[in-house]
Amino acid sequence: MDVREYAGDIILVAVLVISAVVLISRLYYDLIVVTSGFLMALSLGLFLLMIHRKIRVIEQNMINRERMIRVNLEEISAKMAHKYDSTIAHIDGVVEEFSRRVYR
Repeated sequence: MDVREYAGDIILVAVLVISAVVLISRLYYDLIVVTSGFLMALSLGLFLLMIHRKIRVIEQNMINRERMIRVNLEEISAKMAHKYDSTIAHIDGVVEEFSRRVYR
């Protein structure tokens, strides 16, 4: 995991947690409520970070799969072109042989 890639998300999670703690501490002066609000905001932020990370992994997998499909299609295309050329050469040989027999 590259920290620079997620730096913006980490900053936003920190802002989310700090703002939740400040808001709850202003509304309720109970330490348990403030702590639970802190944990709730922190878990929400970490959950969003996990989703972001999984989306990145899925994106990379799709890119890799697309690359593999492209390489496979190129290989199949080359094989088909080779088969096509050999078939055309065989047909040309048969036609040429047939033409020689007809003209005799």
